[in-house]
Amino acid sequence: MSADFGAPPESENIRSLVEERLKQVMADNGAKVTVDWRGEQRHLHVISMPVDMLYFNPDTHRIRAQRTLDLERNRILEEEPWSEAAQQYLHHLLTRKPSNPDQVDPDYTALKEELEDFGQKEPGITSPNGILVDGNTRCAALRDLGVKNIRVGVLPADTSRRDINAVELALQLRRDKRREYSYINRLIAVEDELASGRREEDVARDFNIKTTTLHQDRWVYQLIKDAIDRSVAGDGVALREVDFEDHQEKLRELYRDYTKLAKSNPDAAEQLKETRLAMVVLNYPKTSVRLAEADFHTRYLSERLPNDLRPAVQEGATVSIPGLPGVAVQDASPVVKTTRALTDSLLQASAKARAGEKIAPAAVAEADGLMKTARKTFDAAVKLAGQNAQLQKRQVVVTERLTDAADYVNQCAAEFAEARAKRALDEDAFDDALLTLRASLARLAKHAGRAFSSPGDGVAWLLEASQER
Repeated sequence: MSADFGAPPESENIRSLVEERLKQVMADNGAKVTVDWRGEQRHLHVISMPVDMLYFNPDTHRIRAQRTLDLERNRILEEEPWSEAAQQYLHHLLTRKPSNPDQVDPDYTALKEELEDFGQKEPGITSPNGILVDGNTRCAALRDLGVKNIRVGVLPADTSRRDINAVELALQLRRDKRREYSYINRLIAVEDELASGRREEDVARDFNIKTTTLHQDRWVYQLIKDAIDRSVAGDGVALREVDFEDHQEKLRELYRDYTKLAKSNPDAAEQLKETRLAMVVLNYPKTSVRLAEADFHTRYLSERLPNDLRPAVQEGATVSIPGLPGVAVQDASPVVKTTRALTDSLLQASAKARAGEKIAPAAVAEADGLMKTARKTFDAAVKLAGQNAQLQKRQVVVTERLTDAADYVNQCAAEFAEARAKRALDEDAFDDALLTLRASLARLAKHAGRAFSSPGDGVAWLLEASQER
């Protein structure tokens, strides 16, 4: 969007009508709505305006990521935001599902049904010259329903573009019944706020998140942007921000695991990141993505890759540091480069497979075939990793059961002494419980005796203690 998107062409007529209706509601002491306005609360008078007279906000973060899906229509929106074509594009996007703009958003359908059954409950917000600050989606729904008017609170006469965006964001973050921003659009809103010069602490507070969560979301958004850049192939197509809309939890978990591992082993952290990013592109569920540890590629995947997915052999290298002549550091290790090369090929294949009519059908079919081959190969690797994880879990559980039992015995010893001192010990019940424990230890000893040919001290004690005498 340009630095100043200007005023709508009918702004003077709109402003005149707004002023006329404001005078009437002021005289009648009509309804008001409260907004955060330049650091304080402002009570705005509510008027009724024709829905066809108001303009959708070109800056709204509700559909920011989706705007670039159609480059030509987005270009018109950038250059002529108040034109009929641009406003129709905004109307269309406001009705679409954020993760799949080819489908109508079920939330939009529910909003239309609510408006049809009960009418408009909460007023929207507009600038004095007719730019909708809040209620863009409601206005689209009312237009689709054939309703002629919408109730809106009116911002002060000196409202700027910055004020419009600040009020929209503040209303969105109230966490009331408004339709929430999608995940990607929320990330974009955070970046826009920071780009305007605001401090991270202030932005985090406005978004009701911790500063650490803000850092996490910024890392994820940068990862998404890098993945999009890496997905560009010779055909010029690339992945889109909306293609990552449904992967919020996977990417957040990746951040946590990556940052933890990077402190001790940066190369392993890079392998982890690349493999999990590849699995996100292949649309694996979160439970499967978790199975991809740092050694997933070398341990389960590498030998199973078909030739059309097998990256070329990567060599280590050194890179010079700009501004420090003669100083060079080691580049990423060969195994990291190999893992990254595989992820690059999948990012590019995914972009082509989603390209539709933008590239030749043969190229789309080839990319789709590559993605299916990759999915089949990863399926086998995921199965093996899952089996290994289950084995490790069972190994850990066996030990944990014994340590839990030891804790209970220790607690029993303390309570035994207390019960005996108070003459509250049921000796017969205690004796019966010990016989049950002896039988349980005997069963455990039977299994342990078969498993260990050279038992250690602990197993030897168990075998001896459980022998019948």
